[in-house]
Amino acid sequence: MTSSDAPTTTPYGAPAPKFGEGTAPSPADAPVSVRQDAAIATGPLLSAPATRSSSLLTLGIVGVSVLAVVALGVIGYLLLGLGPVAFGIGGILALVPLAIVLVVVHWIDRWEPEPRLVLVFAFLWGAAASVAIALLVGAQIETAVYSLGGPGPAYEFFGAAVQAPIVEEAGKGLGLLLIFLFARKHFDGPIDGLVYAAWIAGGFAFTENILYFGAELINSGGSIGAVTSIFFMRGVMSPFAHVMFTAATGLLLGIAARRASTAGGVGFFFLGLIPAIALHALWNGALFFVGDFYFGYYALVQFPLFVGAVLLVIFLRKKEAKLTHDRLSEYAAVGWYNPDEINALATGAGRRQAMTWARARGVAPAMRKYTRDSTRLAFTRQRLITGRASIGAEADEAALLASIVATRSALHASLPTAAPAVQYAPPAQ
Repeated sequence: MTSSDAPTTTPYGAPAPKFGEGTAPSPADAPVSVRQDAAIATGPLLSAPATRSSSLLTLGIVGVSVLAVVALGVIGYLLLGLGPVAFGIGGILALVPLAIVLVVVHWIDRWEPEPRLVLVFAFLWGAAASVAIALLVGAQIETAVYSLGGPGPAYEFFGAAVQAPIVEEAGKGLGLLLIFLFARKHFDGPIDGLVYAAWIAGGFAFTENILYFGAELINSGGSIGAVTSIFFMRGVMSPFAHVMFTAATGLLLGIAARRASTAGGVGFFFLGLIPAIALHALWNGALFFVGDFYFGYYALVQFPLFVGAVLLVIFLRKKEAKLTHDRLSEYAAVGWYNPDEINALATGAGRRQAMTWARARGVAPAMRKYTRDSTRLAFTRQRLITGRASIGAEADEAALLASIVATRSALHASLPTAAPAVQYAPPAQ
């Protein structure tokens, strides 16, 4: 919907904001009943929100279904190449670094969680589609090399430091670009780009680790020591390697999501591939020049990159918290929230205190929903401010406001009649 055909009123009867080119005025004033509800107690519920398009859901289901078929093909390829025993053992071992990655990514994504269907698409793209791309391109390159007389002495270095970084990062990055193009409304900034990149890269590393662990088991004749060594290096000491590479592309696409058009986003995608490929090439290529893995390669290459990535994530999380605080404060100024709520919704400490309060009253699910919808409202507001209303922001704002008002009523219902004067005290022992 464009600004010219937007409705003149919201589902609440208040005047709808008229969004201009890249700017938006203050949110529409909350109705009197909502102002009273936000200030003291439950007010009447509002009418149903505007209907949102289901096209993204349809595209997501189709995409996941297609990728599931590709995943079956990749599984068949691995089973044929490794055999069921090596495939099974490699798969079990590969679950360990995958679990480490997903736990950390879940923590990063807690502030404003991404839709599960998009995350499933991202994981399947990494575990299946990007692997299939790498295998197909690799087979074509090998055919060309052997047609020219076979691999020379530099082919191993070329494969590790040139071919793999370019092919694998392009394959993984293509999944990110598809999410950017078709799920733009859920691609709000650098953190979102990092999260999607991590799910794609985690999926790719999972499949790759099955191949590495299974092949080592076969090549070593079943040596436990050899398999343990490669598992420790890949699964314990560097589970985030692929995540860090692909995150460079995701971060650039996240910046594009806030600033650029669709065409500009494609340009940012190719720009993001440059550091992703460079980091991957450095990671792989350094092994050919640094002999000591633990005190040379790991200390000089892997650990500094990991520390830098952690610091960047912390910085971006703080930026997201500030954005949430600033946007929700605008809604509080016109009556949608009690101003005293904002710190409880837009700071980590405040959210923890709010959940403690909610658990004591048995309304933790409602508080989680209230916090989640409020955070999404803040990011929806950011889309409006940056001129991205055409990707469903207006309908999303209406739906989220209606949900927030209804959830607040459920939270208020848990309070005594004299709620404003009652302070929480733990139950007597």
